Amino acid sequence: MPKFSDSLLLEHINKWLQRYLPYLLFLIIMTLKLKFFHHELHARNIDMSRLDNVIAIGSLMVVSFWVLWLPVRFRMMALSLLNLLLTGIIYADLVYYRYFGDFITVPVLMQTGQVGSLGDSIRSLIYIRDLWFFVDIVLLALIGLFLVVRLIVKNRKNRTSLYSSKDRQVQDLPSVRNRFVNSVLALVLGTVLCIGPIQYYNKTWATGIFEGNWWNMSLYNVTGLLAFHGYDVYRYNKERMASQAAVSDEELSETAAYFTAKQEEAKAAVSAETFGKYKGKNVMIVQVEAFMNFVIGKEIGGEEITPHFNRLMKDSLYFKNFYHQTGQGRTSDADLLTNISLYPLPTGSVFVRYPDHAYDSLPSILGNEGYYTSAFHAYESSFWNRYAMYNNMGYDEFINRNNYIMDEPVGWSLGDKSFFKQSVDYLTEENTTTKKSPFYSFMITLTSHHPYVLPDSLQELDTGPLTSTMMGDYLQSIHYADAALGELVERLEKEGLWEETLFLVYGDHDSSIKEKADYEAFLGRSISDLEMHQIMNQVPLLLHLPDDDKAGVYLEPAGQIDITPTVLHLLGISTDQRYLMGSDLLNTKKRMTVLRTGAFAKSDLVYIPSEDHLFENGTCYDTSTGDKTDINACKESYEKSEMELSISDKLITYNLINKLRSTKP
Repeated sequence: MPKFSDSLLLEHINKWLQRYLPYLLFLIIMTLKLKFFHHELHARNIDMSRLDNVIAIGSLMVVSFWVLWLPVRFRMMALSLLNLLLTGIIYADLVYYRYFGDFITVPVLMQTGQVGSLGDSIRSLIYIRDLWFFVDIVLLALIGLFLVVRLIVKNRKNRTSLYSSKDRQVQDLPSVRNRFVNSVLALVLGTVLCIGPIQYYNKTWATGIFEGNWWNMSLYNVTGLLAFHGYDVYRYNKERMASQAAVSDEELSETAAYFTAKQEEAKAAVSAETFGKYKGKNVMIVQVEAFMNFVIGKEIGGEEITPHFNRLMKDSLYFKNFYHQTGQGRTSDADLLTNISLYPLPTGSVFVRYPDHAYDSLPSILGNEGYYTSAFHAYESSFWNRYAMYNNMGYDEFINRNNYIMDEPVGWSLGDKSFFKQSVDYLTEENTTTKKSPFYSFMITLTSHHPYVLPDSLQELDTGPLTSTMMGDYLQSIHYADAALGELVERLEKEGLWEETLFLVYGDHDSSIKEKADYEAFLGRSISDLEMHQIMNQVPLLLHLPDDDKAGVYLEPAGQIDITPTVLHLLGISTDQRYLMGSDLLNTKKRMTVLRTGAFAKSDLVYIPSEDHLFENGTCYDTSTGDKTDINACKESYEKSEMELSISDKLITYNLINKLRSTKP
């Protein structure tokens, strides 16, 4: 009798293992992958050691509970496919994070048409150690192949069906009702394991995390990766519904009051001596890809990295503490900030999400003043949805890849030297429709794009120990971009346009080279956390006026959002009826430059948020000493910065400009 009982027990255990062991192994393997993913983020101040394994397992159960409803013979196949899908999502997030410092969101997925164009940039973000993500998949494929071959051989020998009667007994399935109950229990348990800790965090150290526009990393710190994506889908649908709903009277009043104050500031600036001093002059703005401030005035191997920019500084206004303020939209966000003077959204690109909303853009304003407006970019017009957005912004022409001869193929597209040459040819060509004065031309370069690999024939710097590193390649590409910039200025002088044009050049965003050691190796010294923050967020801005006036180095913090108000002020076009969030750089003091991350810079203070985005966990610096100071010294400015970001988000999301105009007395 005991012998029979032992045999029966073993049979039950064997059947239980066949039914549920693969599912348990799936949970364990995917949890390990999520832990490896977190390790690879190297994210500071993100602690995933509390109840986060519980959240991860719960999230996995929520997305996989349905597998338990399937018959056993199909369950393994479903788990394998789900493993492959989730591994792909996790790994895609990791590669995206390595470049953008953020996670893939629904608005980003709307831009997936751009992924195929990333090419070498994506390849450079894939590391050998990433193979650990796929070891189990390879093993499963080999085991599956072995089992299939084994069954085929067995079938041929016995000349029986693929599953013998004994196999059928082993694969005997529990009832549909039992399978349904098991799957429901897995869903309930998974929901409790996932939601329970998140709710606990939300009521303790992460209070208010799901209110307002929090950074994705801070949400990840609470939810883990899979639950973050679930919340992102919910948040996106909520935002889309909100954008179609009416804004509350309180929100509308707050937004109106903010812009009334900005417009009063613009009215006061009309009396300044610089207002309208360059009325009727041409405007040319050059947005240089990944052009960072730390290279300005520096040498390597005995050569200047940016000799042409350095020479231009002598007769121009150079803003030394100028910040890029971009978010997930990167280059398109820089375009938005520069030409529309609003902040980017916390997720995705405004160009992709809201290209049909109303904006007060620089090209449309100048177009109304008789300017001929054109954008130049030697790439596909659909990239970042530029074709649709530029049409809405009021450009008369968008000169894109289809209009250029690819006579200098470099990196992503056309080399900057040929790009500038052909662009000016287009501007000065006889009998062309663009032969109109005055003109506004916005040029976007591309050669200095990640991963910065130039042909040997274009590499002119001796980068020494940095040779064949990404930092060395970056310096080579910026040196080339600087040479192209020098040729552009020479051409404008030759064509008689230099003294008739307001000329601006700035960097669009950082290089995505995030390791402090790379910058310390280049600078030859250790750098503080504050210096690292400034290196990663500061880009150069140079403004040359037709009469070389106001030349010098300007130290007051500024940002891309300030460019349009500054240009319009110099041209004598008042912005007292416009909805712009930037400030005229020549007539405002004690500015606060706000970044999309929630960081801000003032002449006396710099605030750097923590990864969890809680104010008290951030760091406040005294800029006069570079030392940390009392966090409360930054509190008032922090609240103002959060308010500005919120107002910009509302203006864009709810499409408020026309509504604000119609309600204005």
